[in-house]
Amino acid sequence: MASSLVDESFPVAGLLPKKETGALTFLSKYPDYDGRGVTVAILDTGVDPGAPGLQVTTQGLPKIVDIIDTTGSGDVNTSTVVEAKDGEITGLTGRKLKIPPSWQNPTNQYHIGVKNAYELYPKQLKERIQKERREKLWDPLHRVALAETIRKLDAYDSAHPHPNKQEEKLAREDLVAQIDVLTTADKKFNDPGPVYDCVVFHDGETWRAVVDTSETGDLASCVVLTSFQESHQYAAFTLADMLNYSINIYDDGNVLSIVTNAGSHGTHVACIAAAHFPDEPEKNGIAPGAQILVVKIGDSRLGSMETGSSLVRAMIAVMEHKADLVNFSYGEAAHWPNGGRVCNVITEAVHDHGVIFVSSAGNNGPALSTVGCPGGTTSSVIGVGAYVSPEMMAAEYSLRERLPGMAYTWSSRGPSVDGDLGVSITAPGGAITSVPNWTLRGSQLMNGTSMSSPNACGGIALILSGLKTENISYTPHSIRRALENTALSVDRVEIFAQGYGLIQVDKAFEHLVSYSDCPTCNVRFCISTGGKRGIYIRDMTKSEKPREYNVTIDPKYGDDIGAQEKIAFTMQTSLVCEASWVSCPSHLALMNASRAVSIRVDPRGLSEGVHYTEVQCFDTANPHKGPIFRIPVTVVKPLQTTKQYDLAWGETEFKPGQIRRSFVQVPEGATWAELTVTSLDPELTSKFVLHCIQLEDHMAYRSNEFYKFFHLQELGQSTYPFSVRGGLILDLVVAKWWASLGNTKITYSISFHSLDMNQKMIQMHAANGIYRFDVRSHLRIEEVSPAITIKNCVQPLRPNDCKISPLGARDVLPNGRQIYEIVLTYNFHQSKTSEITPNCPLLSDLLYESEYESQLWLLFDNNKQYMGAGDAYPNQYTIKLDKGDYTIRLQVRHEHKDLLEKLKDMVMLIDQKLSSSLNVDCYQNVPNALNGKSKFNTVTVQRGCSVPVFIPPVADDKLPKGASLGQMLTGTITLAKNEPGKTDSYPFIYVLTQTPHKPHVTKAEKTKEKTKEEEFQEALRDFKISWITKLEGDNLYQELLAAYPEHLPLHVTQVTAKDTHKDRNKMLPEIIQLADKVILLIDQSALATYFAMKTDTRPDALTYKVENDKLKTYLINCLVVKGCALADRILAIRAEGEATTEEETQLQQQMDQTFNDVQKWAEPEEKKVGVGKKVLPFSVKFAQVHNHYGRQLKGLMKLTDDSRPSKESDRKAIEVYKKLGWDHLVRHTENSIPVKYPPHYIPF
Repeated sequence: MASSLVDESFPVAGLLPKKETGALTFLSKYPDYDGRGVTVAILDTGVDPGAPGLQVTTQGLPKIVDIIDTTGSGDVNTSTVVEAKDGEITGLTGRKLKIPPSWQNPTNQYHIGVKNAYELYPKQLKERIQKERREKLWDPLHRVALAETIRKLDAYDSAHPHPNKQEEKLAREDLVAQIDVLTTADKKFNDPGPVYDCVVFHDGETWRAVVDTSETGDLASCVVLTSFQESHQYAAFTLADMLNYSINIYDDGNVLSIVTNAGSHGTHVACIAAAHFPDEPEKNGIAPGAQILVVKIGDSRLGSMETGSSLVRAMIAVMEHKADLVNFSYGEAAHWPNGGRVCNVITEAVHDHGVIFVSSAGNNGPALSTVGCPGGTTSSVIGVGAYVSPEMMAAEYSLRERLPGMAYTWSSRGPSVDGDLGVSITAPGGAITSVPNWTLRGSQLMNGTSMSSPNACGGIALILSGLKTENISYTPHSIRRALENTALSVDRVEIFAQGYGLIQVDKAFEHLVSYSDCPTCNVRFCISTGGKRGIYIRDMTKSEKPREYNVTIDPKYGDDIGAQEKIAFTMQTSLVCEASWVSCPSHLALMNASRAVSIRVDPRGLSEGVHYTEVQCFDTANPHKGPIFRIPVTVVKPLQTTKQYDLAWGETEFKPGQIRRSFVQVPEGATWAELTVTSLDPELTSKFVLHCIQLEDHMAYRSNEFYKFFHLQELGQSTYPFSVRGGLILDLVVAKWWASLGNTKITYSISFHSLDMNQKMIQMHAANGIYRFDVRSHLRIEEVSPAITIKNCVQPLRPNDCKISPLGARDVLPNGRQIYEIVLTYNFHQSKTSEITPNCPLLSDLLYESEYESQLWLLFDNNKQYMGAGDAYPNQYTIKLDKGDYTIRLQVRHEHKDLLEKLKDMVMLIDQKLSSSLNVDCYQNVPNALNGKSKFNTVTVQRGCSVPVFIPPVADDKLPKGASLGQMLTGTITLAKNEPGKTDSYPFIYVLTQTPHKPHVTKAEKTKEKTKEEEFQEALRDFKISWITKLEGDNLYQELLAAYPEHLPLHVTQVTAKDTHKDRNKMLPEIIQLADKVILLIDQSALATYFAMKTDTRPDALTYKVENDKLKTYLINCLVVKGCALADRILAIRAEGEATTEEETQLQQQMDQTFNDVQKWAEPEEKKVGVGKKVLPFSVKFAQVHNHYGRQLKGLMKLTDDSRPSKESDRKAIEVYKKLGWDHLVRHTENSIPVKYPPHYIPF
């Protein structure tokens, strides 16, 4: 039987690895040193307090000591204060909220706010709930409503096969309109999600809060919470979402922070570090006795991206809670290492407050120098690489074979660009453990250095638990040295991936115990060589001759170390280097002073490839302790490629996880390369990674990176082009994926190509005429076919408002250092629906290395509805906006107010994607560019030769509609004809000049000249008329009426004044009378005769056109005003509840006639007539009077589409939905109102 083959001993130990790191051995020997007494801060997406394993420690203490959201994404403005009346308050959603009698509130005052649940949901949860709500609350009811309306239309058509009467036609149009409204509503359906009233109050002892998750105002059914630290309470919003939340209250009740998790990442990380399963200890995290401080730094508004402000707030919380350890499984590529505002605050916490900061090294390998910031670039941080063991391969990944332990292919590699090793230690980089309840799964496999970091962090928590119990002092520096000096070096894994090796918890603890009285425990050594932390030679010229480096060693102490210890510090040390190509002094006497040594590096005899060594410093009195500091030395010896533009590697065999690197000196002038990989295996399909990187000063590695994961078919061949920078060394990495079984033989080759411009970008001003640039081929014969494509229009904005303010209690650094914010407000208009990307170029693309804390922007429509957000990396945040007016609020923070003052006029760019790309023509010479003939096609360029290219200004009729002076069109230019060469592109910027003036049309001169006195009297008259709408009463109108009884503009203005008056509803008969007066003054027959003419050949035809257009506008305006007034009068009579009266019948007849009259001059659904009154509002009211609800709704929708949405129009639509029995649309619209029309901008 097959059951006899079953292996019943599942490799449970491989699910959350402990054996590989010595943690299992340590706990077997010291079961009480399980993390108890240690607090680990998890800075991540947030943690679900209800997830399995996160309830208690091994001692029964609460596992989570506090949960804090430092992002602001869960903040609710609760500054509105109300008093309860008869046990009720009205929430900001408009719902009546019933106060339970059991609540204690001595002041009877309640802070209220509102929060859209979708702003709190992780992306995956939002998508699930949206789908479920649509299927449950929308689709079934909508299908019924649509089917019923279609049946009504079919029945009507059967009863009226040939509708002739206007009433019949309008009735059918109404049913068709109902179907249109339902169809449009389904297409545009956008679930606002649950919208919760929030109530905060003080019970006499502490602040409490409740979120109305009932959405009915039944607060008695909701959970009342206090700040998590006080009671460790949390709740779930609904049984459907299973999203647990907790709260914190700030600013005397004016800010409620609803804390949820922005993803499952943080919960998984926390469980690796410290989960405790009392009944299933095999599932425990590394340090089950440790407590956790949860700090959410992943902003829900940004898809869980970290921000500078959330990180600084997080470190403030870490220091205030006196956390022992930080796990940080986040990071980004930085343009320069070991600096920036965020990194400085982290370093302050480590050096001055004794916090041990552990971070992921990054998942961007296998090329060298891909470590992320801060994990691999910051001296105060312990960076952790990712290792996979044979047990993990079996238990987590179900591989058919157990391979030797290795680094994951994707684990980032050192060294840092300034020479530091980058990766300190390595740890298992995968685990199956708990995830949040909202995922509806108990556990999940995740891998990454995000998992290796908490594994190492948990191991360090075990060590600290033992040290604290045995009362042995330690510092972050002594812990790091012990970890690095006792780590297990894994065979066949390069040092750049594993650092000093796999963490060994038991050995590191014994090391710290054995050397607890060492004089270097409280001192750290800052290594500097020309401002860098190591020696990193990656330049061809520097690797061809020996060179001496002056290295400074500077002892540093924490603020709590006394003067006597500093004075007493002396140490005689030995400097050792195993590499023959590095020379260093043999000894160095250390004291509390900066010392310098000279190190000579001679790379001349080294083979091609990368070489690493260290100058290690040992205490001569205690050499077995291991190095007290290390000076890393890395040398890259590239292949010589002078005049060699094609390189090939013969038959090469790859084992799983095997990496082969080649360092190629890219030929000067090269702009792209083509890399070809060929399989020699007739049976096996394998997974490979190609990774190529070139490093430039002050630029992140991603600036010149090519990465490709691909399946190489048996005997298959794949070619991949990518851009390169001539003159820089290329780290060309070919790697077989770590889990791709079997050995594979391949060949691979690379060829370099060159089509280079004489400039790195083109910035062309429309006013500067024809633009010239030259294209040169440096390496070989190439075909040139330049192509310029414009895809975006960029609008620069200056701030409309600027405000600098001190922030609250959450934003005060140690020693009372207050953090300030500057909030810049930008307003802009969107002329049509399109995608936009806000960009703050002064600060963009900088996060950890930025001198400022943040550049968080929030985007709102003109009703303050939140539309989206963005931060450091603008290309990640693109938002689709409809036509309308919008506001961007940008927040930048710093403790130095004067630095913020410099930003008060900072420019924001709105990058708008064009609806269709614009191609710009190129030419081979100036004459062709001028006359637009013979566009540049293809030219063959010999090696070493160049060809000129000419670009004329873009024709005005090709420019995007609405583009104007000061805006820029942006795109790219490619030079090569073939597709591989198009991977190399250059930025193209086209700066717009003033748009052409429209020709000025002069009116035909009148035959009779007016005297100056007559002109004055007319001007005075017109001036007085313009004031009629601004003054109360009719005195001015009566005065002018006596003098100008037939002057049409006078009466039209009076109609407008009455129609816009605050007491309009009391003046409806007067408005009707005034409108009739204007209508009678206009000769409609003559007007109709004029517009019936096909062509007016009279010499003063323009004058007649202007005058008749004006008359037509006056006529339509007054017909519309009259019609609206008649409709309002009818509706008022009906509202009084009276039966149909003779007056109502007469008014309706007049209204119907007016509607017919309007139709003679304008379409009933026409939105604008010249600059005059809209026709559409009358059509809406006409439909309302006739109970044509479909036509009324369709009109309301069209009004909203072309103007600012309003709560009033939505309320009107709700009333119509109710009359039609469309309850699902009533509910949807009512739920949307608090989201679309919030009382405040959401907080930062």
